[in-house]
Amino acid sequence: MTTKTNCTDERMTWPYRPDQNSALQIDPVVITHDGYYECQVVTPDGNFHYGYHLQVVVVPEMTLFQNKTRTAVCKAVAGKPAAQISWTPEGDCVLEHNYWDNGTVTVQSTCHWAESNVSVVSCSVSYETGNWNRSIELNQGANSSKISSILYIILPIFISVFVGSICLLKITNCRKCKLKKTERTPVAEEDEMQPYACYMEKNNPLYDTADRLKTSQVLQSEADGMNLHIL
Repeated sequence: MTTKTNCTDERMTWPYRPDQNSALQIDPVVITHDGYYECQVVTPDGNFHYGYHLQVVVVPEMTLFQNKTRTAVCKAVAGKPAAQISWTPEGDCVLEHNYWDNGTVTVQSTCHWAESNVSVVSCSVSYETGNWNRSIELNQGANSSKISSILYIILPIFISVFVGSICLLKITNCRKCKLKKTERTPVAEEDEMQPYACYMEKNNPLYDTADRLKTSQVLQSEADGMNLHIL
């Protein structure tokens, strides 16, 4: 009777006597233990074969995030076997599988929702050992882009109107100033001429000399008349 295994891995042992229980114990289990195991029993009554398929389950890690406008990414990272991913509500989704050397699989689902009335979405990961569910709020990138587009159109128009109004006010003020200066110009000329006229009237020596000559002639005539009368 054989009471030993031919396995080189020390983590594989008989939990009981092989003649009583042929169960094989593996502790601790790692992903490399996945595979098919066969037990051969040789007895006087004949040879017996027992086969076991061991599937090592690796629970995936779930992640959920938003990477673009109204686009969310849900991942089931390094699971074995591959997990199933679903969305609520359903969107425009793309499913990807990445297989790793250790036998695990990363499942990624990228979904986009064009409808602006969808604000919160939920991702569900279904697995053999359980289900996980997470939710995320979508940003309002579509509305923001619309508002930005409207601002890009309205803002230049507002600036143009504002600048045009300032220029129009400046032109109007300049015209008023020119009109006021034009109205005041004749008065200014009159004021400028009056001092000159006064100066000519008061200080012109020709007028003074003529007056003196006329006065002297009158006085001389009167004197001559008086002398003739006396004689």
